[in-house]
Amino acid sequence: MIYFFYILAGVVSGVFGGLGMGGGTLLIPILTIFFSFEQKLSQGINLLSFLLMALFSIVIHYKNGYIVTKHIGWIIFFGMLFSIFGAFLVNFVPSKLLKIIFGVFLCVLAIIEIFKIIFSKKKK
Repeated sequence: MIYFFYILAGVVSGVFGGLGMGGGTLLIPILTIFFSFEQKLSQGINLLSFLLMALFSIVIHYKNGYIVTKHIGWIIFFGMLFSIFGAFLVNFVPSKLLKIIFGVFLCVLAIIEIFKIIFSKKKK
């Protein structure tokens, strides 16, 4: 029965990841809240699954013309640089603090999206 819920978590995060909003936005809370995984383990699982999902998404989005490759080298370079920095930094941050930081991050994103909706309706 537990495998059904693992598959469901993969389906939900895969769909949202394919839509471009980031499957980890859902996968990490699912793993920590419903499966009681540690925050660092959830983030590691998310990173691994993200790599595989991103490969398929990149191919599909590229074929559909939704990826602009101009200046992408700079984005990749700095993304990799700070990913390495973040991977080392997370070793020194307690899992409980990571949960709080991630929760605050999700709340801030939600607030930003709410304001975008409100202000886009006022412009129309």
